Amino acid sequence: MQIQTHTTTDRHGYSLRFSPFEPSHMLLATSQLYGLAGGGSLFLLAQSAKDDAQSSSLTELCRLEWSDGLFDVAWCPYAADIAATASGDGSLQIWSGLDAESALTEQTPKEPLLCLQEHKNEIYSLDWGEKWNYHTLLSASWDCTLKLWDCNRQNSITTFVGHNDLIYCAKYSPLIANLFASVSTDGHLNLWNSLDFAGKPLMSIEAHASEALSCDWSHFDRNILMTGGSDGLIRAWDLRKMRTHIFELYSGEFAVRRLACSPHSATVLASANYDFTTRIWDLERGESAQEINAQHTEFVCGLDWNPQQVHQLADCGWDAVTNVYTPQCLRNMLV
Repeated sequence: MQIQTHTTTDRHGYSLRFSPFEPSHMLLATSQLYGLAGGGSLFLLAQSAKDDAQSSSLTELCRLEWSDGLFDVAWCPYAADIAATASGDGSLQIWSGLDAESALTEQTPKEPLLCLQEHKNEIYSLDWGEKWNYHTLLSASWDCTLKLWDCNRQNSITTFVGHNDLIYCAKYSPLIANLFASVSTDGHLNLWNSLDFAGKPLMSIEAHASEALSCDWSHFDRNILMTGGSDGLIRAWDLRKMRTHIFELYSGEFAVRRLACSPHSATVLASANYDFTTRIWDLERGESAQEINAQHTEFVCGLDWNPQQVHQLADCGWDAVTNVYTPQCLRNMLV
């Protein structure tokens, strides 16, 4: 399996996202000292050209610094050089100049365009709305609240309250307008209407008997979403019958830190895990992982599919290593 990799010395990986505009570019959010203390760095990375078969390294185009750890990152869906990060100081930063031309000519601004500060604790999840919500940012914090932001305003639009513990992940539905999901260490999966300014959940269910750390929506079936917990389980839910999960996958002995449903196949799913592995499923082939990649030596925290490169996956971890590759089990599905 051909892998392109990059090591960010003294910066531990938390989250990464492929650019929706430039297939070879990605952003990596990192923290010093495993996010427990110190600052954070945002890296713009580029893959080698397809005809450069000798290179196995990602290229660092630019690096931006923040005074606290960075725990998540999201590209702006309508501007190719803008992205937002979520920080341990409870703030969101909106950055510009995140393109090759600006980076190579050293024109990328070192300070964010905007800093949004209302959360009282770490922000661990950030999502930038697409389609119906393209101008809004969704943040989820360890202060047990979620906030909706208009990126043209300094103050949040709505604060959502309905979890009793740390919120680890929140995601907009890609197929249903104004609907988003969140999961928390209280074990619950909550569903919300972003237009409900009362800020109360539409529904709250116990998704895991232990902490729920991750969630993601299917890109093909508007009713399906997944949750992952510290119990090592991945559970699938159907909006039409939420009394219980519709199936369950085992992702190892330790926590499922992040989930990513493939944008290229309705049956493909990946998980980033605290057992130092990334696992890939094709549900057409059964409920066991088709591939277990053990390329990290610490917790795997970040995970993303490249929306413009079929079945290309990236992961990052606390070992300061970022990998980009196509899982071996999916190579026969490439067109």
